Amino acid sequence: MAYYYYRKEITKPPYGLDKVQQLIAGASKSQKTNDTILIDWFENLALNDDDYNALSLREKFTYTMIHAEWFSQNCSLRPFIQDKDIPGYLPDAFDLRAWSTRQTDFLSKNRDFVMRTIKETVKNSKRLGLNYKHAIIEIKGREMIPFMINLYSLDHKDIDILTVLLQLMREAKYPPFTASEAYVRLYGPESRYTNSLTFNKTNEELIIKYATDFYNSRK
Repeated sequence: MAYYYYRKEITKPPYGLDKVQQLIAGASKSQKTNDTILIDWFENLALNDDDYNALSLREKFTYTMIHAEWFSQNCSLRPFIQDKDIPGYLPDAFDLRAWSTRQTDFLSKNRDFVMRTIKETVKNSKRLGLNYKHAIIEIKGREMIPFMINLYSLDHKDIDILTVLLQLMREAKYPPFTASEAYVRLYGPESRYTNSLTFNKTNEELIIKYATDFYNSRK
């Protein structure tokens, strides 16, 4: 359970955090059905356009990183991952919620800013939250590979960083990786969402080598 909660930790950016949290709380209280206040996970919950557009760039980043606007139905519970596995997929960052099109468009259109800001806010904490990992995958942030490898090498504890590397190579269809046994096991035609690689030095070094070569090939 300790490792489960470690994996689920998100990073809360400091930029306008109190202001953004108050806006989110106000939006939830303003949604009503039959004059009854709705504060419910099973509803889309987004700031109105005026409030959203009034946010600065950094405040929009904070908003996106701590709040997913859309309700996302997920009928099957995702299983626990043992701490000695390298999973092929990340857990959900917001459980029954997902980023809206407005939010994913913001990330994609400002991908350089997003990468700079992630590096800036991780500099002191040395912790790449689950929301940040999803953001890197969303924007196909291969430029973040050296940064992530360096961060991972500090203590080799956050195994999901390896998963982000795997996902970036998978999304890019990087040939050396897609031709590997690791790819077939994790993402091949008979693979399952629950598939993982054994966490050992061999697999760890292999993933890092593939990712480093992938980064160097796309510079």
